Amino acid sequence: MNSLDFFEKIQAQLQEKLPFVAYRHPNETEVLAQLQENSTLEFLEDFTQKGFIFAPFDSSKKTVFFDSASAEIISTASSAIEVEENTETKSFQSTLQEKTFHEKLVSKGIQKIKTSTLKKVVLSRAEQIITATNSINYFKRLLKKYPTAFVYVWYHPSVGLWLGATPETLLKTEQNSFKTMALAGTKAFEGNLDVEWGAKEKEEQALVTESIQADLESVNGIEKLIIGETQTHQAGNVLHLKTPISGIFQQEFLGEIVQKLHPTPAVCGLPKEEAKNFIKAEENYDRSFYTGYLGELNRKVEKTRNPRRKNVENSAYNLVQNQTNLYVNLRCMQVLEKKVIVYVGGGITASSNPTAEWEETVKKAETMQKVL
Repeated sequence: MNSLDFFEKIQAQLQEKLPFVAYRHPNETEVLAQLQENSTLEFLEDFTQKGFIFAPFDSSKKTVFFDSASAEIISTASSAIEVEENTETKSFQSTLQEKTFHEKLVSKGIQKIKTSTLKKVVLSRAEQIITATNSINYFKRLLKKYPTAFVYVWYHPSVGLWLGATPETLLKTEQNSFKTMALAGTKAFEGNLDVEWGAKEKEEQALVTESIQADLESVNGIEKLIIGETQTHQAGNVLHLKTPISGIFQQEFLGEIVQKLHPTPAVCGLPKEEAKNFIKAEENYDRSFYTGYLGELNRKVEKTRNPRRKNVENSAYNLVQNQTNLYVNLRCMQVLEKKVIVYVGGGITASSNPTAEWEETVKKAETMQKVL
């Protein structure tokens, strides 16, 4: 489908207040959309279902489910999308009160780490900006600016409208193999990936990696777990440390794996329950779907067999694979009628500095700010 028709269909879906999601996977050009036929609010019952899921940070709350069987699936190429550039950048006007509150929150986190078994806690905040919103244009700009991120726009009339460009994979599966990642540490990107990471970032990354490894090793259905080499990963205007993790699993354990991974130490902390309790008690707002997860569940993908000349006979038969592609909902915003709420946070350890942590959230907010 050409991009003009694609975006007209999405815009019509929004105007008719019907649920939809449009998205593009990292480093790919195809933009997909799933358009629901009615506005019934459905929730995930189990991980054998097929469709698109949107899960909140609080795992005790329900996960929204879009059934692919009762939806229209359309696609276009992101390379053909014409983007209406913003001529005036909207900036967040953070108050001294907000800065002071966040720095005090970080100080509380550091003190808790020093006086308890808590090793790390991820603390966040919400930035608001008053603006005349245009969600579809925001989505187009995100597609253009962040080719290596999972970019999406998601809407349900009973829940709201969210957009994001997240750098973090929660879980990707292909048949019986899976991939995930440990992501932590943040630096400003200044044109070079060859950077020197400090002790605080390395410590945070090691904690995250070790925790995810331990969680996955506790799942009986996982074999051949491989922890890859840590590397520097660019996500918009910031850099992170990323460690790839992969293995083999049995399909009936998909739900258990997701539940073990969510929320990841990169968005919650360690130990997980202690960090979660601190967040709920001290952050002073509801994260909602920020730091939850979203993506395709059990999507059937047709892959062409080896097209080499000596395999011409076999190439006539395509291989249908079962894939799940889930991403952590970071670098995201919630769009309301006349304002946008942007969610940002950072990992706190014993060596964190409250002022530096505030500045890190300001830098992360710029990812969304540039599209408004």
